[in-house]
Amino acid sequence: MLKSSDKTTDLGWVLLFIVVFIAVWANSIIGTTDVANWLIENTLTVISLLLLITTYKKYRFSNVSYLLLCLFLCLHVYGSKYTYAQNPLGFYFQEIFDSPRNQYDRLVHFSFGLLLYYPMKECFSAWFKYPLRIAFFLPITLILSISALYEILEWLVADIFFPAEGDSYLGTQGDIWDAQKDMAIAFVGSCIAALLFYLFRLFGEPNGKAA
Repeated sequence: MLKSSDKTTDLGWVLLFIVVFIAVWANSIIGTTDVANWLIENTLTVISLLLLITTYKKYRFSNVSYLLLCLFLCLHVYGSKYTYAQNPLGFYFQEIFDSPRNQYDRLVHFSFGLLLYYPMKECFSAWFKYPLRIAFFLPITLILSISALYEILEWLVADIFFPAEGDSYLGTQGDIWDAQKDMAIAFVGSCIAALLFYLFRLFGEPNGKAA
């Protein structure tokens, strides 16, 4: 029988994360520049939230994981307000780094790997009771796999189901290797997160063990 990941889940913090996310989500639909794109982008958001809500009593994350999940979902829904290719924050970074494209899409894909590594690791180690060495590497492979699946879904949505919204939804901005770069940057984010976790285990705990 799977149980909550640990006893560090505080309902007060979870409620705070929910309030913050709802505020960001509500802001994303108010004044959105493309309602159709917003609806498409938020389909997976709704599915993710339903999974988190319906499994909360049986499969519970720690506060840290809920914080990371909240941050990622906020980044995603904020991007859906303007479309990823027209995001103001992305234009800000584009100007600072003198980039030829709006980099918000890359930021979200990088955050997917960086922010969701730990919740996945927690899932494998605390819920499924995998040995830490296995739970350490599995999130990296899962993030890379999900990234590839997401790019396939993007293609299906943009090319077959909603071709009128294809360009704004994909946000390739003329880059023929956009899908591959998105997967690569998510992979890099997950590797950085894994390294940070490794260093915390090694130096941050009294009897630290890397794995």
